[in-house]
Amino acid sequence: MIKLDAMENPYSLPNDFKDKWLALLRDVELNRYPDPAARALTEQLRSAMAVPAAAKIILGNGSDELIQIILMAVVAKDRVVLSVEPSFVMYKMIAAYTDMQYVGVPLQDDFSLNETALLDAIATQQPAVIFIAYPNNPTGNLFDETVIEKVIAAAPGLVVIDEAYHAFAEQSYMAKVMDYDNVVVMRTVSKLGLAGLRLGLLAGSEDWLNEFDKVRLPYNINVLTQATAELALAHKDIFDQQTAEIRKERIELLDALSRIDGLQVYPSSANFILFRTPKGKADQIFASLKEQGVLIKNLSPAGGSLTDCLRVTVGKPEENAAFLTALKKVL
Repeated sequence: MIKLDAMENPYSLPNDFKDKWLALLRDVELNRYPDPAARALTEQLRSAMAVPAAAKIILGNGSDELIQIILMAVVAKDRVVLSVEPSFVMYKMIAAYTDMQYVGVPLQDDFSLNETALLDAIATQQPAVIFIAYPNNPTGNLFDETVIEKVIAAAPGLVVIDEAYHAFAEQSYMAKVMDYDNVVVMRTVSKLGLAGLRLGLLAGSEDWLNEFDKVRLPYNINVLTQATAELALAHKDIFDQQTAEIRKERIELLDALSRIDGLQVYPSSANFILFRTPKGKADQIFASLKEQGVLIKNLSPAGGSLTDCLRVTVGKPEENAAFLTALKKVL
């Protein structure tokens, strides 16, 4: 299968990097517990992701664990988690796991923020935590910063800016995270090409992160992840080149999809593209692509504003070409 369903970096690592990695692993002391604070890795991430010097950092086993840590730290009877719909499904799922109420505010038809509805929901629900994916998943768009600023100002609790796709958006709240007393920024290395490591980062003021650190399990970042990520960040130029190539391919794929009759293609600042098929055709198109050896994501079963929608990850040029050929056959 040509795998274009999970927003992964399609490029493997160069052989000389793999040789360095294998040599490094020979010296990793598997009989010892890892540094519980992952200090060396944390400082490398601070540099690589331009985290302000005044910000504290904690690491998680992917963004999922960081979401769980945040909600475990703030959970109390009748407290609310708020986000937009559609967005990253783990906000709602982990809210359920932690027995918190979840409120999803529908996006507008073009998947932009509904300012009035969002601010009304904040005023009514008084959420303990608001999650804003920037860019959003699964829609791929960057939300209006003016509206986000209003959300931050209106929020009675914490606002989490989830920047999982920052490498493709080239816009971020990281540089100004310390300008607010109720904002933290979340990142991951997964989309850079290290999805298998399960490594996420949360940055913000000590007032918040010291509390989150109290519910973080010790040794949550294992020795193999720490060693591998440190080596990868020392060769960040490899990943920068790959993400630049993905951004270039995204432009070309967006243009090609936009020229296909019958599709409504949405703008993307991530490494994937959302598009709407002719009414009632998404399941058939998805199945036909799969039969032709191309796997993308069928979002239509989620219903609501995602009815008839499919999402394709930006792949290598030859993978994108194969997807387009298969798509044109079924259409």
